[in-house]
Amino acid sequence: MSEYQKSSIQQLIKEKQGAVSKKVRLEGWVRSNRNQKEFGFIALNDGSFFESMQIVYDHALSNWQDVTKIRVGSAVTIDGEVVLSPKEAQPIEIKAHQIALEGDSPEDYPIQPKRHTREFLRKNAHLRPRTNLFHAVFKVRSLLAFAIHKFFNENGFVYVHTPLITSNDGEGAGQMFQVTTLDLERIAKTGEVDYSKDFFGKKVNLTVTGQLEAETFALAFKKVYTFGPTFRAENSNTTRHASEFWMIEPEVAFADLNDNIALIEEMVKYIVKFILENAKEEMVFFDKFVAQGKIAQLEELVKSKANICTHKEAVDILKASGQKFEVEPEHGQDFATEHEKYLTDVHFKAPVFIIDWPKEIKAFYMRVNDDNETVAAVDYLVPGAGELVGGSQREERLDLLIKRMEELGMKKEELDWYIDLRKYGGVKHAGFGMGFERLIMYVTGVENIRDVIPYARTPKNCEF
Repeated sequence: MSEYQKSSIQQLIKEKQGAVSKKVRLEGWVRSNRNQKEFGFIALNDGSFFESMQIVYDHALSNWQDVTKIRVGSAVTIDGEVVLSPKEAQPIEIKAHQIALEGDSPEDYPIQPKRHTREFLRKNAHLRPRTNLFHAVFKVRSLLAFAIHKFFNENGFVYVHTPLITSNDGEGAGQMFQVTTLDLERIAKTGEVDYSKDFFGKKVNLTVTGQLEAETFALAFKKVYTFGPTFRAENSNTTRHASEFWMIEPEVAFADLNDNIALIEEMVKYIVKFILENAKEEMVFFDKFVAQGKIAQLEELVKSKANICTHKEAVDILKASGQKFEVEPEHGQDFATEHEKYLTDVHFKAPVFIIDWPKEIKAFYMRVNDDNETVAAVDYLVPGAGELVGGSQREERLDLLIKRMEELGMKKEELDWYIDLRKYGGVKHAGFGMGFERLIMYVTGVENIRDVIPYARTPKNCEF
């Protein structure tokens, strides 16, 4: 048995001076390797901790010459002793006794120790987690996912796995990816489509939301949530849109719009606080190199109470601002990004809930207000990111739900199961959807959705 105990950089950093004199084995990848006449220094990263560990080696190594030639990106195993470091930034380092090359990295390795453009790294997405930026992004992504599950678990929610293949359009937008095993070349020639011959015997698509199915479980478990991938065939090439992304969608029975707002604020504050406490090194990096002031902004969100105003009031604020917008704000219309930015960053200087939206621009399932012009919908806007969450109280009144579906030309028979929820023990309920990538962009300050998801799926782009 080896005298060197397998460890990780994270574990050693946690122990700090308590690890001194321990004989350890580290396995990882070389971020840099520089040598002088008497000593050499390897920056080793093993994925467990944001910062690399300094490995000091000298001529006592039997393979000194070979070690000096180890290139960036190579995989190595280090056996050595933990010693105090003269560097203030890191209290300890490793005095190497043995260094073994496990996997070489040729000179054409794309991720050299220099600043690369985001576009270059998107083309090398399979290697970009090895950079500081994307190491931090995807560690925070992992921790955010954990925090979300932790929050809902602690608050008595049941996690529901809703289907990715569906025969309904939960948003009524029609921008869905079709799933088929039919011979598309034959269809192109004949122009005829017989879906009864397809795999599922009907036309089916990739889901745009798990909300409708989640509602069925909410009316049994009371509090549920989904967290999984969704798909939109929206031909949009902006920094905020992707064709495949993840959504968090809670649904709560016996809840109204006010309950929904309270849940949104509680959840967002919980997960932001969790990240500030559990991703300190990554957040310092983002604050320094990506979005200066990000930590202070997030700390302010955790402390502050969000504002609430109606859609009509928000439009009036924008119109009275004297600001010149590219798209003029209008009653009955959705907000552009510039409008959201003005409301959060300039007017309120804080998060804001926009409620009571015009029903013409919202989905069929949202509860119609007494004025018959607006619905009990809510968007949660935050400084620096705009819309983070969209939700509503759902329409629980059977007659009004059917009327709304008829107004929009929807086929009732395709959603008869959804209508059943109002017939059999129906009750007021509410929920919301939060785009996971939007959340990551907000927390990290990274401004392009392609840089917060491992392999982005966008129009004309489906690599890897």
